[in-house]
Amino acid sequence: MSFRARNLAFAYGIADVSFDLGASGFVAIAGPNGAGKSTLLGIMAGLRHPYRGSCAYENVELRQWRRRDFARRVAFLPQTVRVEFPFTAEQVVLMGRTPYGGGWYESPEDFAAVENAMCTADVLPFRSRDFRSLSGGERQRVILASALAQQPQTLLLDEPTTFLDLRHQLAMYRLLAALGASGMLVVSVTHDLNLALQFADRALVLRDGVIAGDGPPREVFSADLIERVFGVRVEVDGGWIGYGR
Repeated sequence: MSFRARNLAFAYGIADVSFDLGASGFVAIAGPNGAGKSTLLGIMAGLRHPYRGSCAYENVELRQWRRRDFARRVAFLPQTVRVEFPFTAEQVVLMGRTPYGGGWYESPEDFAAVENAMCTADVLPFRSRDFRSLSGGERQRVILASALAQQPQTLLLDEPTTFLDLRHQLAMYRLLAALGASGMLVVSVTHDLNLALQFADRALVLRDGVIAGDGPPREVFSADLIERVFGVRVEVDGGWIGYGR
């Protein structure tokens, strides 16, 4: 068991949430604006506190984890990252190795992890470019590579396709599904129900800070639930959600 939450609540966004997440798989967190998705992910990443109730990772309450030990297991990809200094894309990815740092210089293992992560995220072609010169989508993929360079057991992502074009949206979700299938736990906030329906193993749907649906996407994303949670009438046919005009 990776995450276990019981009666989890926060000052805003989360009212009462309980769930168990296994050690692997691709979990999508969906819901309307203000439902508490990013707040929940922030708690799971150890970035929002104090929370009420319980949220444990590997049977250890988040409050009790040493930051470096937690960072070696759990990587977090926010929606946006600001870098004000002239770092190259490769240098930004190398920052993902911070939890493993033990001296002034990077090790061969660090550079090997960075190379593999940049290849996985398809950012090797601009490894030497100034991060600030990259497009929003390119930056997002570099930050993903930085998270992968941590070699985490769990990857948390907040709207990872926000700045990506259609081709890279699909590539991102295929990658997340592959990571989940390979033994990593991947948890991603999303607004795209069709992508979650096609690629995720499990969906958690939030509404007003509580769980309105939990299970396989093809069971959770029913027309009734989508209308009740999002206020939109849809047709669900053949594993695809059609939206009315």
